[in-house]
Amino acid sequence: MNWGFLENVLSGVNKYSTAIGRIWLSIVFVFRILIYVAAAEQVWKDEQKDFVCNVNQPGCENVCYDYFFPISQARLWALQLIMVSTPSLLVALHVAYREHRERKCKKKLYMDKGKIDGGLWCTYLISLIFKTAFEVGSLLAFYFLYSGFDVPKLLQCDQTPCPNTVDCFISKATEKKIFLYIMGCASVLCIVLNVCEMLYIISKQCWKCFSKSCVPLEEKVHCQCQQHPGANGSTAAEPLAQSPDS
Repeated sequence: MNWGFLENVLSGVNKYSTAIGRIWLSIVFVFRILIYVAAAEQVWKDEQKDFVCNVNQPGCENVCYDYFFPISQARLWALQLIMVSTPSLLVALHVAYREHRERKCKKKLYMDKGKIDGGLWCTYLISLIFKTAFEVGSLLAFYFLYSGFDVPKLLQCDQTPCPNTVDCFISKATEKKIFLYIMGCASVLCIVLNVCEMLYIISKQCWKCFSKSCVPLEEKVHCQCQQHPGANGSTAAEPLAQSPDS
């Protein structure tokens, strides 16, 4: 699988991310994509071929392999990486929409098109929720499909057309278990970072709203004086133009 396209997409979204989001991106690249491409994919390369059962019954090995591994762990990892990276496209698409609005109106509508505020704040929060949900869903899929985060060396199978209970052996079981733990820990760390980033941007938005509501008394009195005509018959100042919708 060519991961160049996914790398280019995430690199483009990186400039619109927070500091925590950049840490998440580094973990995805270093501890997940690079490990998967450089090592893990090779370890699972011939997993079905190296799955051996002590029986000569035709079809028994295939049925037992399909029973214990309904989907390849390596392919499930690849699907997980694609799913948790895709929501970041929402942010890039929203920024592209802002740029399109400015070109259409032929004037500058935003101080910073990549600033996380307004509608872009909602899009960023939604992308974090989706990423976290996909991470949790992938871990649950691993747990229920493979009966926990373990790779046993010996499996006993009694599926048809096996004549009786046969012993099946997984190749490189210890090595696969190590990679399974590494990818699982990286996934848990990404979940923690996503939750921390959600709390960060929510608290930052709440503080911004709180700061706007807590205007000093002197400023309030000054604003009220500007809204009424003075002794010389001067009219109230016009309100500032509203910022464009995101």
